[in-house]
Amino acid sequence: MPKVAEPATPPLTLTLDEAGLERLAAALGRVLKPGCCIALWGDLGAGKTTFARALIRALLADPAHEVPSPTFALRQDYASARGAIVHFDLYRVTDPSELEELGFDEAMASAITLVEWPDRAGTLLPPGCITIALATATSADARTVTLSGLPAALEWP
Repeated sequence: MPKVAEPATPPLTLTLDEAGLERLAAALGRVLKPGCCIALWGDLGAGKTTFARALIRALLADPAHEVPSPTFALRQDYASARGAIVHFDLYRVTDPSELEELGFDEAMASAITLVEWPDRAGTLLPPGCITIALATATSADARTVTLSGLPAALEWP
């Protein structure tokens, strides 16, 4: 997996509404390249798919692009000008060995990957994976977002 040239920033915690999640996704999308992995952590309803949709739309430069949840398909693929994007939802995976059939290793090596429920991957997540943990905040439309392993090139307003 290609490594980001700059060192990672220290963990960052933000409280964001949906528009803030979209701005964060757009900022992150500017520095991602094939071989980058985003691990999305959080309980059901925490905003993982919302963030993934915003990031995929930002990478595609198409805010109206249909981005279905891969909960039942387990994997959704997209082609962008910057390379392949693969969105995994591992909620229904019961053993990491199931990921071989999904082309998990190949996607990690050659695509920008987003992984919901990354704990189901066991030890298969690559080193250097960016971690985004989402949780509901004090209001129903706000999320607490903790980011780890971000490239230093990320500019957050």
